[in-house]
Amino acid sequence: MAPPSEKTKAQIGQILTGVEHITRHNQDPFKVMIENFIGYTHVPVGLAGPLHIRTPTEPDKEIWAPMATTEAAVVASCCRGCKVANASGGIEVHMGEEGMTRGPVFRFQNPGDALRFARALPTLQASFKEVAESTSKHARLQSLKPHTIGRSVHLLLSYACGDASGQNMVTIATDRICDWVSKNLEKEYKVVDTFVEGMLSSDKKPSWRNVAVVRGVETVAWTALSDSACQRVLGCSSAQLYNFIQTTQEAGIRNGQHGSNMDSANILAAIFIATGQDPACVADASWAHLTPEYDQASKTITLSLYFPSMPVGVIGGGTSYATQQEGLRILQCNEPGGKRRLAGYIAAFALALEISSASAVVTKTFARSHERLARWEARERPRSKM
Repeated sequence: MAPPSEKTKAQIGQILTGVEHITRHNQDPFKVMIENFIGYTHVPVGLAGPLHIRTPTEPDKEIWAPMATTEAAVVASCCRGCKVANASGGIEVHMGEEGMTRGPVFRFQNPGDALRFARALPTLQASFKEVAESTSKHARLQSLKPHTIGRSVHLLLSYACGDASGQNMVTIATDRICDWVSKNLEKEYKVVDTFVEGMLSSDKKPSWRNVAVVRGVETVAWTALSDSACQRVLGCSSAQLYNFIQTTQEAGIRNGQHGSNMDSANILAAIFIATGQDPACVADASWAHLTPEYDQASKTITLSLYFPSMPVGVIGGGTSYATQQEGLRILQCNEPGGKRRLAGYIAAFALALEISSASAVVTKTFARSHERLARWEARERPRSKM
């Protein structure tokens, strides 16, 4: 983007008086893809790992993950989760379906016309596909499903987007479909108006839609921890860990909680920022289901963490910046096929943090570790006289 105009500079100049850290950089504004660019907010990056990760289709790997976060204890805790998982053979990841959704709206004169259009959509899918795919060499229209609401048809479109996350890609493709409908079907179906998005895709929002329909990559990570590894690394038994996680699930039911996990969003946000993902899409990915299963005979606890929608990419958008490219390279995801790998690795590190956070609560060290590692706050906090 171009730097702020002289008029804009004059307007914001007074606001930036004394602002030194944000504006201190040597970046060419024309290479930065935001408007009114003034500089950077630096977020500390820590390295978590190594984590032994298994997949059904590739050799096992030892992976380190860059995490951009201002929260003390996250990286340390994740490292401990990696350690106990490694002691029990590591974490296995599986990637399932993938797709990026967009939800255009077509408005009609009355509900009858809307229903007639919805019934005709199977015969129009081939035309929609041709129009959409003409906008990109990566976009592939996979499916469409109509939802008729009053005199409007909300159409849920799902696209494959290669190694890109694809939000912009599917927006452009869907916009062309809307234009095509207006030009070719307006009279036949009495189309009154079209909108490129009517919120059915649940873009950047937590919802049941993103559980039922994949928005990104569907991912599951699991591990089986021995009792001896739990005792040695975590300081609690596998049975204690299992019982506590079950307790948290009971509270989640009482809350009507969105998903069932301890703190997966910490890892989502930290790795998203470090690798150039859209941080707002943490909302889409935040539904995660942690499942504990305990074997009485072996005293093994098997833990699986399921993400129905992990909207990530390794090309396009924020992944093009140099620091984010380096983050992807550290994770070994900066190559073809890296998108699915990245989704799996994020799920694996999220599971590692889930394990460590739960055990910290069990062993009564959760608050103490945050107090000890939040060093700036600890120095400034008045000492208790108790």
